[in-house]
Amino acid sequence: MRASAPDHGSLVPWRFVVVPPPQREWLADVFAQALLQRDAAATPEQLGQAREKAFRAPLLMLAVARTGPGNEEIPATERILSAGCAIQNMLLAATALGHGSALTTGKALQSTGVRTLFVLDDDEEPLCFISLGSVMAQKAGPARPAIARYVSELGRTR
Repeated sequence: MRASAPDHGSLVPWRFVVVPPPQREWLADVFAQALLQRDAAATPEQLGQAREKAFRAPLLMLAVARTGPGNEEIPATERILSAGCAIQNMLLAATALGHGSALTTGKALQSTGVRTLFVLDDDEEPLCFISLGSVMAQKAGPARPAIARYVSELGRTR
């Protein structure tokens, strides 16, 4: 299967880092340390919940956007948007193949531990974790806003 996303300048301003099961313990440690840095009074139960996030899905990967260097005529926002399109295409492909998928973020994503573990360069931003696997239970999704809330016509006031 060949995948693609809109990519002005053919910069491929994204990458995905798969976290294989043997390395999940490293990520669990990073999640627990990030929680302790934010809350030194975190309980053992809270630390366990933070650690557990590393083991939830059969396939776990980190989506990373490269905001530079390269063609400086293409702004960082466009590169991040391109990475978002690549992520969405991955989610759509997983769904088409009959798999479940989820995105997760959180404060740990911006931690020094995540940057170190995933060897992120200064011009790279961790965007989200992508989990892929089988759907074990259907959850009701959030209520979606009315289209008029986010679509308008040029020349008309909101």
